[in-house]
Amino acid sequence: MKQTLKTLIRNIKSINGNSLAEFATTTALMATLAATAAPKLSEMSEGTKGEKSRNEIDKLIKQAGSYYQDRADIDGRGSFPGQTKFNQSVGSANGVTYDNSNASSSGTTAAKAASLVHTNAILTDLSVTGSDGWEDYDETHAATWASVFGKSNADAPLPSGVSGVIDDADGTTAWIELMGGESLKSRFQDGHYVYSVVAGGGSGSSVYPPVLYVGDIENMTDFNSVLEP
Repeated sequence: MKQTLKTLIRNIKSINGNSLAEFATTTALMATLAATAAPKLSEMSEGTKGEKSRNEIDKLIKQAGSYYQDRADIDGRGSFPGQTKFNQSVGSANGVTYDNSNASSSGTTAAKAASLVHTNAILTDLSVTGSDGWEDYDETHAATWASVFGKSNADAPLPSGVSGVIDDADGTTAWIELMGGESLKSRFQDGHYVYSVVAGGGSGSSVYPPVLYVGDIENMTDFNSVLEP
């Protein structure tokens, strides 16, 4: 009887020892998996946000294309949200909007020069010209952009600390109407949708159309699109 009890106790200790060892091993494996999986999950989350931002920008571009065509049917020339006419800019290279309405030969030459300066500033922000571009929301950047849905929009406000982004009331009204009354909010904490329109100019055979650029200030070099009729 005494020997049987000793054997039983020894077996129980053996079972408990193995269970503790297995538990410790399992816990260590779970900790390792958690530590390994966390960065991957974070990357997936950021990737999902990026994909969503690109999809939203595509929506804005698509709706702007429809708006442009509607204005062409009504006015005889297409224009984008925020433009009173096709030869008016939204945003600029130096903070002052410009007017390309002078369609004379010299006026058209000046208009093309003004549009080129604006375009170059935008391309600098998008890192097309070889610069780093506007990679972080609160960085200083070359072009002046307009908020798509308004800087103080309760559903999609502009993050604090951002410079070089203006309000365009007419443009915001048009964008919200195009989106069925909805204001799109970037999925990024420091994101916000902005746009700029390089003015068209000229007349007759020398006319050239405006060009629309849309982006997310989370990183304008990664999240942007352009519509050139």
